[in-house]
Amino acid sequence: MLSRSGQSRREVALPSAGEILQMASDFAEEHGADACDYAYRAVVSFEAEGEGEKAHFWFLLLVMLGDIASHRLNPDKPLTIH
Repeated sequence: MLSRSGQSRREVALPSAGEILQMASDFAEEHGADACDYAYRAVVSFEAEGEGEKAHFWFLLLVMLGDIASHRLNPDKPLTIH
């Protein structure tokens, strides 16, 4: 279970930005053009089920997937966050 600070009895940190980028890259490679759609559906589904932490994780993945798809982010290069 993923948790943001103060939102759960059991605290588990979100993956780092680099780890999310790697997951997004792997997901994009596996699912191609459908990756963003799958991630979006996961966000909507988890939100509807009241699983905010899971929805938050998939939203972060969706953001990275969008940046990869639009070539604003290259998963083969070091990640720089401003």
